[in-house]
Amino acid sequence: MSTQSGTEYPSAAVPDRLFDDAEAERRWRARFHAPRISVPEWAIDAPDANVYVSNASGVWEVYSWDRSTGEHRRVTDRPNGTMHATPSPDGRWIWWFNDTDGDEFGSWVREPFAPGAAAERAVPDVHDGYPAGLEIGTRVVAVGVSTDDGSELFAHIDGETTSFYRHEDDAGIASLSRDESLLAISHSEHGDSRHPALRVLSTDGFTTIADKWGGEGKGLGALEYSPVAGDQRLLVLHERRGREELLIWDTAADTEQEIELDLPGEVVAGWYPDATALLVVHFHQGRSSLHRYDLSTGELSSLDTPPGRIGGAGVRPDGTVEYSWSSAAQPTAVRARTASGEDSVLLEPPGERAPESAPVTDAFVDGIGGQIHALVSRPADAPEGPLPTVFSLHGGPHSADEDRFSAYRAVWLDAGFAVVEVNYRGSTGYGSAWRDAIEGRPGLTELEDVAAVHDWAVQSGLSDPEKCVVNGASWGGYLSLLALGTQPARWAAGIAGVPVADYVAAYEDEMEQLRSFDRALFGGSPETVPAVYRECSPITYVEAVTAPVLVLAGDNDPRCPIRQVENYLDRLAKREIPFEFYRFDAGHGSLVIAETIKQTAIEVFFALRAVGLR
Repeated sequence: MSTQSGTEYPSAAVPDRLFDDAEAERRWRARFHAPRISVPEWAIDAPDANVYVSNASGVWEVYSWDRSTGEHRRVTDRPNGTMHATPSPDGRWIWWFNDTDGDEFGSWVREPFAPGAAAERAVPDVHDGYPAGLEIGTRVVAVGVSTDDGSELFAHIDGETTSFYRHEDDAGIASLSRDESLLAISHSEHGDSRHPALRVLSTDGFTTIADKWGGEGKGLGALEYSPVAGDQRLLVLHERRGREELLIWDTAADTEQEIELDLPGEVVAGWYPDATALLVVHFHQGRSSLHRYDLSTGELSSLDTPPGRIGGAGVRPDGTVEYSWSSAAQPTAVRARTASGEDSVLLEPPGERAPESAPVTDAFVDGIGGQIHALVSRPADAPEGPLPTVFSLHGGPHSADEDRFSAYRAVWLDAGFAVVEVNYRGSTGYGSAWRDAIEGRPGLTELEDVAAVHDWAVQSGLSDPEKCVVNGASWGGYLSLLALGTQPARWAAGIAGVPVADYVAAYEDEMEQLRSFDRALFGGSPETVPAVYRECSPITYVEAVTAPVLVLAGDNDPRCPIRQVENYLDRLAKREIPFEFYRFDAGHGSLVIAETIKQTAIEVFFALRAVGLR
């Protein structure tokens, strides 16, 4: 494969099939092809007008659903798919973000909810950029844009567009009050985009009404204004006590009400339509649950969802809670729970339902930074004794692996691998200190936890130490490359999807939001703290790599740009280490199901050969 640098890289092998058994081959592909759907979002003033995304066409695209007629319509049809869309409050328009080939750079467009007219640029006089928030009112529209110059926020009011905020650090549109008189924005003028502050502005002149910041290392996140007109209370996430919790900020009076819930882990929430209660999504140790919190009585009641993952939730005007649920064993379903407690499937997309998979179990491993939580899966028909094992490292880093359905995890199990998913330091859901423990030493800190879980997996008899594969995408891809260079004795192979490979070059080429994030995470830029970037960059350790390496990267990736991947591969090519490279025409991953299947087949086939199973 010829590249921009002129170096020829070995192309990744694409197998015709992964399994000799026809049913096994059909089953793993069917999990990816099975149609999936997001929880519908409805227009607040026209709740019959709904928008969702689905892969039913083979590409993730935007769909509309008119509940009054039952009609479903595919709205977008783009080669690389569309994931971001929302209805206008009156239900007349569908807004979706129009980028180029998955590069995330573009503008918001809108088209009528009723079919017919073509999409048009939604807000005039707003330049293209990376999205930084959107709030749509009946009179006020607020749009955030990020470019290499920083963040710029615009308002379109009564036919006129105004740029009302500009700053070199990360900022974004957060929430618009129901009466459209107040606009909350998120900003990092204090220099730390990982722990943002909030500001409330009047939409009449954009004067500051109130400011709120949690202090150093304690961010604030605006969830949403009350849905009741005239109610200027803003629901906010804070972390004053070392984890993300809820408060209600009356932004007009500048008073607040902290909401203390007797729940371990962390929470996020949204309003009930009459603003008398909150729908709380609770996350703890890889699983989530739904609760109703009554604001007048302080009563917290469970909605009794089974163990698994809540992928999104909202409350309809009649009090029905609509939500997405799955577990490692059970495929995703969009369900509806009425106010009386009746629970049923809301939407069943056309086509074959995904075949089930194996459940996950929990492992709690002592590490130098505290107890590490991992999710462990074994093939259903696994023989006794140590197994080849994939250590699958999630992206983010501020994310977490969960007890959710994953066609990707399932195919590794079908191929005979155990799968270990590590919620290393840096993961969310385990408190602020756990999430922020990677500051100043990212990558290497997480890998200390991966090493501890790897030791446990070998010592417990789960994993064959000669057949352990480290694997991940995005931040997980970065960790995989870093692990191959700093822990070479542990790994039989490494797979890195859309990774950071050369951190200095990545910083130079990536979108500005990520530069701000990196400055906060590393303690500065490559110019101000060069030693930290050097110590934490995979390219620093390329000479120590001994295991076979597979790298997958997108041509249009603004998060982990292609040049820095090539820099790493150029160095790797000078050594006698077997490696393969797969380059695809999209951005930070693909929304095309056929492409996802192809990449998955490449990864599993590579690992099977690397550990001697093919």
